[in-house]
Amino acid sequence: MAKAKAKKEKKTKKFQKPSKHQLKEWLIDVLLWLLGCLFYSAAVHIFTSPNHIAPGGVTGISTILNYSFGWRIGTLSLILNIPLFILARIFLGKKFIIRTAIVTTMLSVIMNVTEPFFPQYTGDKLLATLFGGVIMGIGISFIFLRGATSGGTDIIAKLLRAKWPHISMGRVILAIDFIVVVISGIVYHSIESVLYAVIAIFVSSRTIDYIMYGTGNGKMLMVVTKHSDEIAKAVTERMHRGVTILPVKGGYTGEEKNMLLFAVRSSEVAKLNKIIRSIDPNPFTIITEAGEILGEGFKLKED
Repeated sequence: MAKAKAKKEKKTKKFQKPSKHQLKEWLIDVLLWLLGCLFYSAAVHIFTSPNHIAPGGVTGISTILNYSFGWRIGTLSLILNIPLFILARIFLGKKFIIRTAIVTTMLSVIMNVTEPFFPQYTGDKLLATLFGGVIMGIGISFIFLRGATSGGTDIIAKLLRAKWPHISMGRVILAIDFIVVVISGIVYHSIESVLYAVIAIFVSSRTIDYIMYGTGNGKMLMVVTKHSDEIAKAVTERMHRGVTILPVKGGYTGEEKNMLLFAVRSSEVAKLNKIIRSIDPNPFTIITEAGEILGEGFKLKED
């Protein structure tokens, strides 16, 4: 009897109606994903693809195949991502793949739909490279800020990390981009295409860093909340980052809470904030620059 009741309560909780805050967050997610996909699509159709610049990853492969066979870039991107979705679902779990699958499908559809409406710039290739990289970086930033990715190399990197945790995701993505760029030079019969693609990737990555994290190398977050244990557990499990819990007392209210102290890389701030707000929608958070972070998971102190 007790088991049946517990099962019923669990089922009721599973299908619980989302709160207004959750609906608002989801709406913001979708709007920023759409905007990010539009920026990304504009960068590809206006600047990189017409100038034979393959910006690495799945989009780069799709651009090369589009040049060789005339197949649409959006459709190719989705097809190339499908086997990665299946592997991610098996090895990384459902939560990771849902958002990425939504955004990747959204991006593929938008790239196909908007292709006839974007003009193609075929003037100065350096200008095309710089503007393409910046606009692409803006688009990817919007997607990253709302806790999703555009699939492709991000999935591959996470799959490899699941098997070999010591591997750097950044290096895996860089290696894949390098391979794609070299292939593009062979297909286009142009060393210039390789050089311009390298510039586009660099500009795009710097744009992402600037929009999302500013110019600092590390961040320190101080979070005052009533849900310290839940947040600490979630961050430890999902980000493999440590946290320090300090008891604090409000000077005005006299209310006792806990303060969580995090030291993270700049690239992890958006994900950390997402985890925190999924548990406590209204935490008191202070984010400061950390000039240097020494210790496990960061830079090792030199003797």
